[in-house]
Amino acid sequence: MTNFSRGQKGKLADLGLSGAFNVLIDIDPAALVIDISCFGLDSTDKLSDERYMVFYNQLASPANEIRMSMAGRAASFALNLDALPAAIAKLVFVAAIDGGGTMRNVGASSMTLGEKVRFPWSGADFQDEKAVIVGEIYRKDGIWRFGAVGQGFSGGLSALLKHFGGTEAAPGASSAPPAAPPVPLPPTQQQAPLSLSKVTLDKRGDKVSLDKRSGSKGFGRIHVNLNWNRGATHGKAIDLDLGCMYELADGRPGVVQALGDVWGDFDRPPYMRLAADDRTGQSADGENLAINGDHFHDLKRALIFAFIYDGAPNWAATDGVVTIDMPEQAPIEVRLDQGGNQTMCAIAMIENRGGSMQVTKLADYFSQQGRESGHELMDRRFGFGLRWTTGSKD
Repeated sequence: MTNFSRGQKGKLADLGLSGAFNVLIDIDPAALVIDISCFGLDSTDKLSDERYMVFYNQLASPANEIRMSMAGRAASFALNLDALPAAIAKLVFVAAIDGGGTMRNVGASSMTLGEKVRFPWSGADFQDEKAVIVGEIYRKDGIWRFGAVGQGFSGGLSALLKHFGGTEAAPGASSAPPAAPPVPLPPTQQQAPLSLSKVTLDKRGDKVSLDKRSGSKGFGRIHVNLNWNRGATHGKAIDLDLGCMYELADGRPGVVQALGDVWGDFDRPPYMRLAADDRTGQSADGENLAINGDHFHDLKRALIFAFIYDGAPNWAATDGVVTIDMPEQAPIEVRLDQGGNQTMCAIAMIENRGGSMQVTKLADYFSQQGRESGHELMDRRFGFGLRWTTGSKD
């Protein structure tokens, strides 16, 4: 592994990197909420095709040349430089604070390219900036290179978007297409402004209500993602499992979880399906649950939960975050930031309130008491009335 310092540059080929590799940006947020993004710029350092801004609201470029996934406090970008359009000359990786605080509060952080190059940095390098341009991968004389930037930026993500020439959609406004971009990238025609909207439920009891879009059957595919820092505690990596207790509109209760191989069904009751469980802890995509929002009328409520299946119980070390995404709605983010050494966390409740969706942050934590498991205690707390028995994923 080659360590770079701020301002250092080098050709990717000389560093042992080819066209396809991963970029990992790992940040110690120190209780801050930090969004990590990648801007794909043209030869004038402008975002002439906004489909090449990859961030929490747009996780991939048009042909998956850049794909982003979250892993606790880190963001991983899978790159295929050879597949990028010729008009994309530079990839700029940035980190921006969402809310209060400054970059001087950030702890030890790094940007890593494959397993070849590492650029370490920390908040000690900055003052009161709200964002950092961490590093860039750029094409010069037809050759891809890496530059360790580490430059503070006074504004947040919205200011960065403006700096790079992008257009932000007004909150709540309809996305009318602007004029054609100055450097068109086929097959782009006119582009809608980028929405930076995001809903973060900070405190226990915080809630948000969403209405179906006019003329739509439901909410479309609702994607629930759980991600966390898989770092070892007491020598063992943390294995979190995502699950859901539900109650259908007809009163039938149930659970979807890897424990007991209860995966659910997307097209039939309970209209939710848990993706395959990652026992290795290596998947950057985390744990994922899909809810069929076109059958939202068949659902009364769904309790999203997580439990520590393996590794020492330590919620503070997980940096866990749940994101709830659906078409034409701002993503909803809930952080698992209030627990201790419990094994189970009731994260959020999704409820059908007369056809509208209400999402509430719960942040209730449970541990086994005597013969009663965390599952049973959580069930009793929220009144689903399920019957429980000892289970295993092995």
